[in-house]
This record gives sequence, structure tokens and C-alpha cells, in this order.
Amino acid sequence: MKDQEINKARAVYYSLFSNLFVYPVDTAQYLQLINTIDVLTNSPLDDTSCDALKRIKKQLDPMSNVALVQEFDNLFHNPFSSTIRSTASFYDEQVESGKKRLQMLDFLAKTRIRRDETKYTDLEDSVGFILTLMTELLELISEGQEQYKTLTHCIFADVLNDFIDEFSRDVYEHENAVIFKDVIIVLQAFVSFERLYLEVSKPTLTTRPEAKSVPCANEITEEEMARRARNKKLKAQGPKSEINEKDIAYDVESEI
Repeated sequence: MKDQEINKARAVYYSLFSNLFVYPVDTAQYLQLINTIDVLTNSPLDDTSCDALKRIKKQLDPMSNVALVQEFDNLFHNPFSSTIRSTASFYDEQVESGKKRLQMLDFLAKTRIRRDETKYTDLEDSVGFILTLMTELLELISEGQEQYKTLTHCIFADVLNDFIDEFSRDVYEHENAVIFKDVIIVLQAFVSFERLYLEVSKPTLTTRPEAKSVPCANEITEEEMARRARNKKLKAQGPKSEINEKDIAYDVESEI
């Protein structure tokens, strides 16, 4: 398979995970997700991920994202149960907006892509943002903009690869994970492929140190509370405001 075809296939997988880990408020985004699942079920990475994709499809209403939104909230926004942090900085330093965010900002500076804070509230080193950014960059590469090849390799090797296994474990083992258990099965199969393709080693999972300056395990920072409040506001707007998928994560500056 030629590199161009491989990059198109990689972009499809990153798009799948982007649509799952970016807050699912947009109807068009959800319908694209259903279509992507159908496409990947017909050409899966392996039998295990194929079965997982089929179970995901079975659990999702083709016309409504209610089940997905509810589980997403239970995993990432529910104040009455343990919530999963989704930034590389948290897994690296146990803080939000740390070194990994600065690293992602440095990577973004090499592109024309910027986070539109009015539409996308998660930070640049969040799982959803990274996955969506990789989708965009791989689509550009498949269209001939090969200057982004090194950048995508660096984002995976230096940021995503370092914490995606720990994040996956947290999601898979969460008490409220049902649909997302199968999402993690597919994600891990794809990450294994990425490591082989990009020749990046799997990091060793270590015991996570206690969060810095956090007296209570369930306490969250003011910044995190504000982020969740913004996400709640986006949810309240719901599908009434039809937003293009790329507009959720990006504000692409026009070339001068």
C-alpha cells in the first residue's frame, strides 16, 4: 500500500476517535461517526477490533447521539463519580496546562491551525484536540503537503504515545464505561499499528504519583471547573447550532 493510501486510512481512524473524544454536540459530527464505523467495520485492523466496532454500532442510535452524550458525560464530566482527565499534562505532571500543552502549542505554531476557544474549550494537549489535529494534518499530507510528515510523527511520538495507554486504561476500567470499553479496544489496535508504522516504542506503564497540591482526590482545580462549565454550556446549546466538525476544534487562519 502506498504512503498516500496509508495516510488516508490513518486519517479515517483519527477522525473516528476525534468524533468520539470531542464533546458530541453536533448532529453532522455524529452522523459522520456512524458512517465511519460502517466503513471501518468492512476493513478492520483485526478481528478483535472488528467485533468491537460492531458492538459500538449496535449500541448507538443511528439518528440520535443521546446514548453517546450520556456516557461521555458520565466518564468525563460527572461530579458524582470519578471523572477521567484527558490532557497529556495531567498524565505527565498531574497538573493541567503543563509542559505538554506548551509542547503542543509549539507544534501548532508550525501550522496555520489554531484552537478556536469560542467553540472548543478543551486545551491543546487534550486527547480530543490531539486526535482532531492529527486528522487534519494527515488529510493535508494525503493531499500532497508532505511537510507535515515530521510534525505528525513528533506529535505521536513525543505527546500522544506517552500517555495514551494510561488514558485508555482509565477509560476502560471506569465504572460507567460501556460503549467506550469497545472504543478503547479499537483505539489500542490502532495505536499498535501507529507504533509499528512510525517505529515508535511502547512506553512502560508506571504507577502514577499523587496529584500535585491536591488535598483531596476528588477535588478539581478552578481551571478544570471553568472548563467543565463551558462544556456544559455547549451541551445546553446542543444540536440547535449546526457546527462544522473542523470548526469545533480549529480556527484555520487564511494564508497571507
